[in-house]
Amino acid sequence: MNSLFRKVSLFIITIPILTFSCSDISKKTTKTTKANASLASDIIPFFDHWNLILGDGSNVGIANNFENKDFLYTANDGKTDWVVFKAPNGGDTHGTSNNTRTELAQLKKWSALTDAKLTATLKVMNVSATGDARVAASHSVVVGQIHSADGHENEPLKIFYKKFPGHEKGSVFWHYEINTAGEDNAGRWDYSTSVWGHDFSVVGSQEDTFPDEPVDGIELGEEFSYDIEVKEGVMTLKFSSPNHKTKSFSKNLIQSEYATKNDIPLQTQKLFVPIGQDGVERENAYADEGLFFKLGSYNQTNGKSPEINKNWCSGAETHGGNIKKQYEDGNYAEVWFKTANIYVSDAAYSNKGYFTKND
Repeated sequence: MNSLFRKVSLFIITIPILTFSCSDISKKTTKTTKANASLASDIIPFFDHWNLILGDGSNVGIANNFENKDFLYTANDGKTDWVVFKAPNGGDTHGTSNNTRTELAQLKKWSALTDAKLTATLKVMNVSATGDARVAASHSVVVGQIHSADGHENEPLKIFYKKFPGHEKGSVFWHYEINTAGEDNAGRWDYSTSVWGHDFSVVGSQEDTFPDEPVDGIELGEEFSYDIEVKEGVMTLKFSSPNHKTKSFSKNLIQSEYATKNDIPLQTQKLFVPIGQDGVERENAYADEGLFFKLGSYNQTNGKSPEINKNWCSGAETHGGNIKKQYEDGNYAEVWFKTANIYVSDAAYSNKGYFTKND
């Protein structure tokens, strides 16, 4: 591995804990192991590199030795310790988003022209029990992201899990959001690519009518892993799961495929153009902006009316923001993480401005 890069690793195995030192993080790999860990930072020993946002919109900051039984805590499935990220359908949100999240956001940002990597192994335990089936975001959660810290603050990567009520299997898919040309970001749109099961565009024909269950989908509680690597302007993705075929993808982050109206793909023409999201991307895409990783449970189901936006506003149950009631009847997203690794260039620099702007 290039010596310019920093590597932080976690592995869950049953041997004694090895000492973790932030001071030598760029020199070697540090492993932490703990049986029946009581805190998230015992299982994921790289919290020094993340800012934690909770499902009530609060900014925890660096969350070493932290837990909150509503949003971030640990659990054991009889074999392994996991970090639980939980977010209700409704409550106070962070920044300008309509959606709640319990999510780690990287403290440093980096250029797409340098190297960066994030990997994770996880399982989704719950997605919202309610939501308009015609709304593409209903019953879904984002479990990993690359986010821009600058400009429009758009997202070159969002990794989704989505499962309709009554289905045993859900879908894993990933999105690329254009970095919209010009000052007006209202025309931005996502392009969705299926990994296992359907993509974002597969929706119900009626509010409570669901599409066919995906044959090759992922069940709740079924492990899968993602590997995200950015190198010399190209994002490479790999998805793996014990019972599914490994899938790999790549996307150029510094040269746009969508710089003219003629480049808008058919999926977007059907899903986003009818609601006025028909922008084009700047030619150099995300080349001029600082990027950073996110990891956790970013609930995509909310209580906003579908009349506002039929792709993102789910009309789901929120009990007026009462978190206890939402948790009691399944109106939340819950994601468990077992392992994660991060590699970041030594050229990465402070992302403080993003957090200051969005708090």
